[in-house]
Amino acid sequence: QVQLVESGGGSVQAGGSLRLSCVASGYRISHNCLAWFRQAPGKEREGAAAIYGGGGSTYYADSVKDRFTISRDNAKSTVYLQMNSLKPEDTAMYFCAARPYCSGDIWSRAQFTYWGQGTQVTVSS
Repeated sequence: QVQLVESGGGSVQAGGSLRLSCVASGYRISHNCLAWFRQAPGKEREGAAAIYGGGGSTYYADSVKDRFTISRDNAKSTVYLQMNSLKPEDTAMYFCAARPYCSGDIWSRAQFTYWGQGTQVTVSS
């Protein structure tokens, strides 16, 4: 069975940093697309960053561009999200998701086959 398990969430002050990890079990991340979505209370789940496990191409939402960095370690079957210069609006539950490739509308939630349970990130002002 495929499992995606996130970790690394926590509470930080604005301007701080956090590093999230997502370990994929029973799923080969190479030649697949791994992404981080986030969902604040009462809001829709939105894409933040994605990475292609093969060539390593990355994709970012405008809201996190230049502040967040997504990376992966295929040998460890792990994807990371380094979050710097955090803002209160970054507060959300962050979810790891997986799908084949990173093409078309990569931010479409329906295209992602697997989802983790999420890790909470809280940024105080």
